[in-house]
Amino acid sequence: MDLNPPPYSLFTHDGLEIAYFDAGDPSGDPVLLIHGFASSANVNWVYPGWLKTLGDAGYRVVALDNRGHGASSKPYDASVYHPHQMAGDAAALLVHLSIAEAHVMGYSMGARVSAFLALHHLHRVRSLVFGGLGIGMVTGVGDWDPIAEALLAPSLEDVTHERGRMFRAFADQTKSDRHALAACISTSRDLLSAEDVGRIDVPVLIGVGTKDDVAGSAQDLAALMPHARALDIPGRDHMLAVGDRVFKKAVLEFLGEVGRA
Repeated sequence: MDLNPPPYSLFTHDGLEIAYFDAGDPSGDPVLLIHGFASSANVNWVYPGWLKTLGDAGYRVVALDNRGHGASSKPYDASVYHPHQMAGDAAALLVHLSIAEAHVMGYSMGARVSAFLALHHLHRVRSLVFGGLGIGMVTGVGDWDPIAEALLAPSLEDVTHERGRMFRAFADQTKSDRHALAACISTSRDLLSAEDVGRIDVPVLIGVGTKDDVAGSAQDLAALMPHARALDIPGRDHMLAVGDRVFKKAVLEFLGEVGRA
């Protein structure tokens, strides 16, 4: 399996440089991938095999590094990291690539951004896959202030908060800019109301690991939308569900059904 990163390009939106790749089958239906917090397009989509899985299935695969992440600009100003602003980057990328409409898949924070994309740019979204985020999109996912503190701590050894340690270790592993991430985490958690979620009327698949203690219930979120279904990803926690085979199989079946509709 070829899990090497594809070539990346840059475009400018909202005064920031946004890195992205455009790979897979150029004549296929486009799928836009939006990664999670402290991750990158490579970490969420290339190394776990999503680019290959979707490309081999005949899709055009587009992914961006969210602002503050990967090879994109990394401002330290927390006011630029609200989900609707990151959704604006994603919409601008589709315009930049002359893609009128795409299937959109986001993981964790990327699922939240995908939801905001659907609400603010619905004509661009053909279907949605939310991974790693269920009803927490509406009710919240707990206290994340310790995560910002963990990111700014001198070292991992100075962090005692369990979830803080998990994300600090992940940020260290991905060699992220921890100051940019601390700014991001403070404002990227804007919640959607149940009424907002109910206005998302495209087909939606929601996949959450059965051992995920971050996301909240996929079933409860699906119940708020007119065309959504929930998927349990067996035995997977928040960090490991993204590359799971059950998840990939379900996504391919879902995209196939949406494509035939």
